[in-house]
Amino acid sequence: METLQEIFSLETELTALQMACRATAIFFIAFILIRVAGRRSFGIRTPIDNIIVILLGAILSRAVVGSSPFIPIIFASFILCVLHRIFGWLFTHYESFGRMVEGEKIILYANGKFLKENMKRGLVREEDIMQGVRKATLLDSIEDIDKIYLEHNGEISLIKKIQIKPSVAEHT
Repeated sequence: METLQEIFSLETELTALQMACRATAIFFIAFILIRVAGRRSFGIRTPIDNIIVILLGAILSRAVVGSSPFIPIIFASFILCVLHRIFGWLFTHYESFGRMVEGEKIILYANGKFLKENMKRGLVREEDIMQGVRKATLLDSIEDIDKIYLEHNGEISLIKKIQIKPSVAEHT
């Protein structure tokens, strides 16, 4: 036990070796915590997912630099991951809970027009929307776009117009 205290130290002034040992331990603990939190915490990137990422980074960093006691930090991080997992379960079982916490998609463009009121509600400008169009289509035109949405995770997604191809019979 004395060796562990020597390696991890309870002091706020840590040596490079002690910080390296703490960083190594936190790496493996963080890996386990992410497994507890679930895959969505780093995949979907909704506001609730961003919260877990930011908080875990902030809290676990305190364990590495020794600014807070090691075990309470791990316990607090574990509780956050369990809460995230519970929220994920609630999202999948109760659609109204998901809408309340994460919000809903907002339609920004339809029928050839930008929907100004929805744009204000989503806090986006026409240029923000066009940036999303350029990224998705590699074009600077919305000519072939049917609808554009602001998704609940903040990304802009678009639906292209359906192109009806002439049938073979029409060409003969």
